Amino acid sequence: MAITLTEKAASEVKKIITEQLAGPDAPAQVYLRMSVKGGGCSGFQNKLDLDKEMNPKMDELIEQHGVNIVVDRRSLMYLTDVTVDFHEDINKRGFSISNPAAKTTCGCGSSFSM
Repeated sequence: MAITLTEKAASEVKKIITEQLAGPDAPAQVYLRMSVKGGGCSGFQNKLDLDKEMNPKMDELIEQHGVNIVVDRRSLMYLTDVTVDFHEDINKRGFSISNPAAKTTCGCGSSFSM
């Protein structure tokens, strides 16, 4: 499988989605969208967003721990064996993406090269 969402990350995503769905103009469905964009100091950046749209012709749908993850097919080729985790420490709070296929990463860890 190309993407692994840890249980801790899934739990946090579910909390965020629940908040999104509680509003008066809430969409019927919210997906976790993962993509790879050009940019950053190393060439590529991982991106996590919430998206209410999914295009079956362009996107792959992956379900893990009750979270629907949507990935466009072009990004999927850069996300082999990627792990998405969530950290809540004194020094660090947020999502992290570990990509073993990345040859190099920048100093801050927000971009990578293939």
